This record gives sequence, C-alpha cells and structure tokens, in this order.
Amino acid sequence: MNKINETKAFGGRQIRYEHSSNTLNCTMQFSVFLPPQAETSKVPALYWLSGLTCTDENFSSKAGAQRVASELGIALIIPDTSPRGEDVPDDSDGAYDFGLGAGFYVNATQQPWAKHYQMYDYIVEELRTLAESELPLNGKRSISGHSMGGHGALVMAMRNPDLYRSVSAFSPICHPSQCPWGEKAFSGYLGDDKQAWLDYDATELLLKLKQSPPLLVSQGEADNFLAEQLRPDDLADAIRQTGVQGTIERVDGYDHSYYFIASFIEEHLRFHAKYLVNSLN
Repeated sequence: MNKINETKAFGGRQIRYEHSSNTLNCTMQFSVFLPPQAETSKVPALYWLSGLTCTDENFSSKAGAQRVASELGIALIIPDTSPRGEDVPDDSDGAYDFGLGAGFYVNATQQPWAKHYQMYDYIVEELRTLAESELPLNGKRSISGHSMGGHGALVMAMRNPDLYRSVSAFSPICHPSQCPWGEKAFSGYLGDDKQAWLDYDATELLLKLKQSPPLLVSQGEADNFLAEQLRPDDLADAIRQTGVQGTIERVDGYDHSYYFIASFIEEHLRFHAKYLVNSLN
C-alpha cells in the first residue's frame, strides 16, 4: 500500500493510503489514525464504516475522534464506502443512494455490479488482513459506523462475532429489507430473491443467529430519516427477544449529521475501549 499523505493530530498520525484491491478490482483509498502509543507497541483498532455519499475522509475530518482515540490508544481504520474508478459502474441516474458512494457493504451478485461491488468481503477480509499486516495493530478489533455504515457494522459484527469484540452505530439502517434505501440497494446488488437480502439485515440476522458482540446504538430523535429508513424499534425488539447485550440510546434534538456523531463519538470510543483496551485477553 502507498501513503498519499500524513499529518500530525493529538500526538498521533492521521494517514491516507491507497492500494490495489483484488476483491474490488480497482484502486482503493482508506484513512488511518495511529495514536502515539503505536510508535512503541501494537495497538487495537476500531474500524469505521461511513454512510451514503461519504468517502474515507468524512469521519476523519468531521467526527473529532482523534483526541479520545489518542488518549485510549486505539487506531482508527476508515475505508471508503464503495469501489471507485473509471471502470466501476455507477447508477445511471446519478442517484446518491446507489452505485458510487453507496456500496451498502454487501457482496453484489447481479451484473454489472458483481465484479466490483464486494464491499462485505473487502472490509471483513481484504482490508483487515492488509491493515493488520502492514500497520502496528495487535489484532484486537471492533467496528462502528453511521447510517449505511452503521448497517454494515452491525451486519459484519453479528455474522463474525469471533472477529469483532464490540460493535456500535450512529443512526444505522436497522432493518434494510423493510425500508426504501435497503429495498433499492438490495434489489440492484442482490436481485429479487428477498431471502438473500436477509444475510445483510441486522434485525433479521439477530433474530436468526441470536448472537452479537456487545452492541451500542445512538439514534437522534430529530433525524429526518428516522421513521421511513432507519427503524431502530425493530432492532430494539430483536435485542429484547434474543437477550443479547445491546443498548439503543434515543437522544432528543439530534439529527442525522456529523454534528450528532461528533457529540457522542467519545461515548462510543470509551464503550469500545472496555473490550479493546481494558479486557484481560
């Protein structure tokens, strides 16, 4: 992987890399924050998955996560939200919720998307292996994300509880098989077989698998996508039915923006630190 740029932040290093992805068949960029502790020892990592229209730079420039990550000694690994490049197909109408910037963290099975849109395998396998072989990371990892990325984080954690020690999400798409964003993305990437959709639906997965790493969700009550797209009550019901260790916080007055994330990212980082830094093994 090649370094694009680097800057100092809170005693650590904010770095942007690019690499050739065999999984996505294109060149990908991702951002990394290495806390100062990484200069002398390997550190745990939080993988952050961003939402619709975002790149790897939104979280690193807007969330203000570096200060607390530096204190806690946690690296931040921030991938892009879709494959990129001249050969990568995009939505023919240029819609924001499908195609470039909207990979939905699935492995596409439909054409022309299948060649490039393998974001699930990219995050869970390729990027994880690359980052943990090339960077000073100790193999302890958790995952988090926002909106579409919150959906991805929940799905990956529930399907791979052996890989991720904890999971959190801001304003996640909790029940994508039952909302317009998810229906559009899943139809395009996965086809008309709705049973295939359920492998990428956190609410349905939790009810089926009855497993998840410790889980924290924060949802703003002033979020204009809350009723139609996000459906946190469905996930809350699944948590109650399965008895997994999970909390959904509903916060008055906050919307879907990065101001919400910046307001509560410290709480989420300290939640993950209990499992990444303060755990006994």
